[in-house]
Amino acid sequence: MAAWMKRYPLPAYFILAYAVTWVVAIPLGLSARGVLPVRLPLALHYLTAYGPMLAAIIVTWVTGGSAGSRELLSRIVRWRVGGWFLVAALSPLWLFALAALALRIFGRPWPEIQLLGEVNFLPNIGLLGAFVLWILTSGIGEETGWRGFALPRLQRGRSALSASLILSVFWALWHLPFLLLPYQPNYANLGILLPGFVLGLAAGAIVSTWLYNSTSGSILMVTLWHGVLNYVTASKAGEGVIAAIVSTAIVVWAVAVVVVFKPANLSRAGKQVAS
Repeated sequence: MAAWMKRYPLPAYFILAYAVTWVVAIPLGLSARGVLPVRLPLALHYLTAYGPMLAAIIVTWVTGGSAGSRELLSRIVRWRVGGWFLVAALSPLWLFALAALALRIFGRPWPEIQLLGEVNFLPNIGLLGAFVLWILTSGIGEETGWRGFALPRLQRGRSALSASLILSVFWALWHLPFLLLPYQPNYANLGILLPGFVLGLAAGAIVSTWLYNSTSGSILMVTLWHGVLNYVTASKAGEGVIAAIVSTAIVVWAVAVVVVFKPANLSRAGKQVAS
């Protein structure tokens, strides 16, 4: 198995990421649908985010040993990136504010900020609790794998745009078991909006690559961006129309990144392929 991982690290990574996530997500979804004789706590859903991270850690250790693991850790904590920290942490909040303003202009009420503390399958954990939850789950849990491990390897011999789009396909397929969750509005109720969801992931992948490449491979920056984005769109305050507006804005943002920074690197700093 170790020899196979060393020879095919990317396939090994994707298989492990899917396996670790789906071993939780599929039984959880079947339980929620009443297929299994036991009812599993839906809060276990948040553990699924650690599939990509655990897969990245395992394959990195097997293929690169302690040196590879230290290199991966160095990118997880890389914070000296200048003003990019503000872009990563604040841009989702700006998009949320602009979406709320647009709705207000058309006569809709302002979103209740306190609802940012209400997330699926958990009691109200407060504004800070929800923020920490998203950073530690969809932020570091997913991004250590998607951008930290897979993206640099996909960029070898490919343009950054091609690598981003390929990764977005694997990212979208990773979400499939979540469609079994009947009480998860972000997935189960997508219906005909599923193509829009996939488009949103592709756009998010492009923006994430731009942020990652522009910060010399800082996993911390894409962790912040992904976590804060979920904070404002996957809560009771941001679901529905606001989430749709934010997703549309990210699609426009992604197109602008491709036009301005060009497909080869999606950044002026060049692409990070050091891992």
